[in-house]
Amino acid sequence: MSRNDDLEQPVLLKRREFLSAAAVPVAAALAPATLLAQQRRSTATASDERIRVGVIGAGGIVSSVHVPGLKRQPGVELVAVANRSLESSRRAADELGIPNAYANWEELLAAGGLDAVLIGTWPYMHRPITLAALDEGLHVLCQARMANDAAEARDMLAASRRHPDRVCQLVPTSGSYRIDRALQRSLSEGYVGDVLSVEVQMLQRGFASFDGELDWRHDPEFSGINVLNVGGTYESAMRWLGPGNRVLAQTRVHVPRRRDAQGQLRTATLPDHVEVLYELANGAPVHMKFSETTGLSRGNQIWIFGSEGTIHVDNEQRIFGGRRGDQALTELPNPREQQAIHRVEEEFINAIRGRERITMNTFETGVRYMEWTEAVHRSAATGAAVQLPLA
Repeated sequence: MSRNDDLEQPVLLKRREFLSAAAVPVAAALAPATLLAQQRRSTATASDERIRVGVIGAGGIVSSVHVPGLKRQPGVELVAVANRSLESSRRAADELGIPNAYANWEELLAAGGLDAVLIGTWPYMHRPITLAALDEGLHVLCQARMANDAAEARDMLAASRRHPDRVCQLVPTSGSYRIDRALQRSLSEGYVGDVLSVEVQMLQRGFASFDGELDWRHDPEFSGINVLNVGGTYESAMRWLGPGNRVLAQTRVHVPRRRDAQGQLRTATLPDHVEVLYELANGAPVHMKFSETTGLSRGNQIWIFGSEGTIHVDNEQRIFGGRRGDQALTELPNPREQQAIHRVEEEFINAIRGRERITMNTFETGVRYMEWTEAVHRSAATGAAVQLPLA
């Protein structure tokens, strides 16, 4: 039995199987908190206790989204922050109204007085901070991408299982919230029949930026094997289609040199163009294309082709569909009130208080998308197909 046999099992993408094996978990993952209130954690913190949170890595998304989200939760106190320097930590503390600033994450954890940590660093620090925080008895909310590679992600999962009374959550990709429920609903109701093939394009519309900025996403020291939005897109696709297997990939570095923060040209090794072909559980092929070098492209698009119908999502995330006998696609309804919304911080705090369980996202989900990301990396390096789960 493989190490991933106790993770979510693959589903066959036929109508009955999808309804029973895929649609229910996805619906639960996107459901309002009130629908999950019965799923309590018996070992979680009592609901009337305050929850003290430390912030490690207060960058743009953390400061603009996660910190305000945590502050909106009753009884939550943000009590400490640590960035890459004491000066940066103090600046963040002043801007965010956090009383204590530390020079690094080790000092923050050593100071004690916390119930949970929010990890907002680049991927290279996710594993060591998560393991240390769990050893300190803290709950962990970690920014995506989960880790530098699949091995680190599995270490994080194993650590979370050694501390089953602690809540561990990954921030899910929010880029597909608008369409997640509508796609899940249409597929579970058999709109396309049996899924035959899928095309996904995640393309930037600008031309290649030669000698452009070398930010952390282009630097393997900080980003590991994570490339573009490869892992996040697969994470979203799993919500609609279930996990895949047999990954075959090609990558290119079209912009081989980029300028670092000091303006010096450095070699860029992480790909800026990726093509992936993989299979769903029923054998249907999925083609994904990611690129920073597709000037004047049509941007992001999704096509799901089935035995009885077709679904198309355009660059503005409008959903179109057509069934056998139709002459053209027509826009499908996707009422705003039925769309998923960002509630990561609420789910995290509710899970600590025993009001719901984590579904968006578990560490198990993170291991799945990190193993898929690594399969893309390995296949591109060797030219051979890579089977999932990884051996």
